[in-house]
Amino acid sequence: MRVLHIHSGNLYGGVETLLVTLARHRHLCPQMESHFALSFKARLSDELDAAGAAVHDLGKVRARQPLTVWRARRALQDLLRRERFDLVVCHSAWSQAIFGKVVRRAQLPLVFWLHDAISGRHWLERWAARTVPDLAVCNSQFTATLLPRIFPSVPVKVIYCPVAWPQSRCSPSEQLQLKEEFDTTPQATVIIQVSRMEKWKGHTVHLNALALLRDMPEWVCWFVGGAQRPREVEYAETLMKQAAELGLLNRVRFLGQRSDVSELLAAADIYCQPNLEPEPFGLTLVEALHAQLPVIATSLGGPNEIVDESCGVLVPTNDAGAVTEALSRLIKDSVLRQKLGSAGPTRATGLCDVTTQMRLLDECFTEVRDHYGRPPVAILLPTRSA
Repeated sequence: MRVLHIHSGNLYGGVETLLVTLARHRHLCPQMESHFALSFKARLSDELDAAGAAVHDLGKVRARQPLTVWRARRALQDLLRRERFDLVVCHSAWSQAIFGKVVRRAQLPLVFWLHDAISGRHWLERWAARTVPDLAVCNSQFTATLLPRIFPSVPVKVIYCPVAWPQSRCSPSEQLQLKEEFDTTPQATVIIQVSRMEKWKGHTVHLNALALLRDMPEWVCWFVGGAQRPREVEYAETLMKQAAELGLLNRVRFLGQRSDVSELLAAADIYCQPNLEPEPFGLTLVEALHAQLPVIATSLGGPNEIVDESCGVLVPTNDAGAVTEALSRLIKDSVLRQKLGSAGPTRATGLCDVTTQMRLLDECFTEVRDHYGRPPVAILLPTRSA
């Protein structure tokens, strides 16, 4: 079955990591042939090219510039005429809004993949809602509860993102080299957060919690993630200023955007991400579990489905004191860190095993293709749990 995935491609985060995973591990599910149509050439298109995937350029689109929308739609229309696809997937509201109608005119099965915590009020979400898909795939039970805000009668299936983890582990010497690169002593307890530079990711709460640990020796925090849009650049600057005001510049490292996340996680000791708003899923939390890190996360959205008492700690929203308490306990107690961390890989595999999840996707897409044009039946598939 040939599946065309449509996405913007100008940024890099969880959705992009998912698409690269589908490309790199297509051998695990050879009956599902994935193609990718993108509007922007950036890191995602480069990584898909490097993985040997079929990438189609639709041209740059600005939603408020009708001519660019028309040109991109025409490019997709030509692609759908030129190549044979069994099914098309629009990732998130932007792709659904821009390209959903083109897929409908081509009389192909259309799947909407929800990756975000939607409100149903944003102009882009209202635009996307004008084209009703045959099925919605949601990346968590949490996002599935929000889907009716734009598609109240669309069948839905919840499928956790497949998460691949390197078979070869980062060696102790390589971990020491990374610590040296980031001015971190070998004996330091490394706290890490890997996320986009957006306010709702909770960096400010994290910094406030770390400030309460200033007198505790031998810890360093690595913030991984680069600013990709103007507002993110401004936000990153405020975080640097906050760290300076809290007297944390000698304990905190801002590493920017990195492509070696698995190695960085392997060199760390604790993962902490105290979101201010719900995480739709939390792909980096699963990666942290694979790296055998105990996870501290806010009890909102996806983390409630990923983190339990066997592998981490859930904290209340916007509660720096609770984050401090959890961090302090894990920094002081290496035995507890090891206990929680050792449970991580089993938990991560139970939720997001790459082979299992890709086969679930193939079964899902095949069902949509085979039943295209028939009256839909609403189904909510439970996610796999450890």
